[in-house]
Amino acid sequence: MKRIHRAGLAATAIAGLAVITITVNVQAAQPGGSAASPVAAARANAAQLGLGDGGDLVVRDVVTDADGSSHVRFDRTYQGLPVVGGDVVVHQDKAGKARSSSGGVGKLSLSTKPAVSAATAFAAAKTKSSKQQLVVFVTNAGQSKLAYKVVSEGRKANGEPTGTETYVDAQNGKVLDSWTTVNDDLGSGTGLYVGTVGLDTTKSGTSWTMVDPVRGGNATYNAGTLFSDADNVWGTGSNSNAQTAGVDAHYGIAKTWDYYKSVHGRNGIANDGKGAKSYVHDGAYVNASWSDSCFCMRYGDGDASQGIGPLVELDIAGHEMSHGVTSRSAGLRYSGESGGLNESTSDIFGTAVEWYTANSQDTPDYVLGEEIFTDYNPATNYIRRLDKPSMDGASADSWSRSVGRLNVHYSSGVGNHFFYLLSEGSGAKTINGVAYNSPTVNGVTVTGIGISKAEKIWYRALTTYMTSRTDYHGARTATLNAATDLYGASSPERAAVEKAWTAVNVLP
Repeated sequence: MKRIHRAGLAATAIAGLAVITITVNVQAAQPGGSAASPVAAARANAAQLGLGDGGDLVVRDVVTDADGSSHVRFDRTYQGLPVVGGDVVVHQDKAGKARSSSGGVGKLSLSTKPAVSAATAFAAAKTKSSKQQLVVFVTNAGQSKLAYKVVSEGRKANGEPTGTETYVDAQNGKVLDSWTTVNDDLGSGTGLYVGTVGLDTTKSGTSWTMVDPVRGGNATYNAGTLFSDADNVWGTGSNSNAQTAGVDAHYGIAKTWDYYKSVHGRNGIANDGKGAKSYVHDGAYVNASWSDSCFCMRYGDGDASQGIGPLVELDIAGHEMSHGVTSRSAGLRYSGESGGLNESTSDIFGTAVEWYTANSQDTPDYVLGEEIFTDYNPATNYIRRLDKPSMDGASADSWSRSVGRLNVHYSSGVGNHFFYLLSEGSGAKTINGVAYNSPTVNGVTVTGIGISKAEKIWYRALTTYMTSRTDYHGARTATLNAATDLYGASSPERAAVEKAWTAVNVLP
């Protein structure tokens, strides 16, 4: 998360959320045929488009539409080295004829022999404990350079996890870019924020553990120890009981899994049916994070002196796990405008998880993190607001040339505002007891299409059209394509997407 907003209290900066992009080699089975057919066609099409020869492309996933059209996502290599930012999606019809492509980089021609040592790269990255890998790095400007990828992970003094991914030019030792990497039995439990809920747990001998046998083995830990209980009744609703925060986290990971499965047909975060881990009471810090390196979420205990409890609220859980979804699909780079889109995607789907769950103890809204405040008030105390992001004092309501220079937690405001307008429209209104009055550029009026349609458009755009270096103008194109696919080129939904982007100053 980025920033805590509280009326009468200085805003507290919160560190970035962990995201490490990992290549997943998946070939999804195609209806009525093998996965090899669309992949083979896509390799040939990519070569014809100048986006890499067949041997340079590693398939990450395949999406096949009902009409047989396919969208094949590749990671790029060059002389055996990963090309960071060279990922591409080839879009083709059912006969394998190329329609278009998203992302990618053209013909590469550069030396793979470094002029500086790995030790120099470590020094440039200002880290001692780390690992490095030689790669080809594509800058946001589209330049391809031989680079060292330097990864470091650790903990702050208060126990909060940290990590950076730094790319150092292997020819001159200068830093090219850097970003954070650290975003059978039914029991019952009473959480801090969700009330008394059912929990899927696993019996182990004479006791139960917080391992979900229904959802890929999702597991919840008390710091580093798996939660266990003698009677399968967890928590008391009080923070003095260690299990209570565990109830919220275990419930949150289950509801996020159910949301992606029911709404988008996604089978787990990585779409492979495998569960993730949640660690509550991870430290006395005000943050929560997702990390691909452990395929896990970590939740800080907050700060009682600020009136902030453990960060295990439902929309925060959905936010963190959605970073994992992004890393296993578009892999949006965590810097510049793509980093803002990465954060925005997690805000959008964290909000969507809350609306899907419809828990009476956490009424769905377009405000994130309000439940963690002791003096709960979604109008004044929150982490983010989607209707008017600038209410936190730093986020952008609309696009400008300077947006890409903002911290990714603030540049996310453009995407958040777009999504709110697409869902609910412009103008003053009260929804589930929360008052909203969303501004637009030049007074543009937007009529919302509802969150159930808006979330489907964003998910398809993310998983089918966005790539690691997508910016806001690229996101506009991606969502227009997604709306056309789902609802038609002349549909009110596509028109609403176009109008909502105009309202936040993202123009053709």
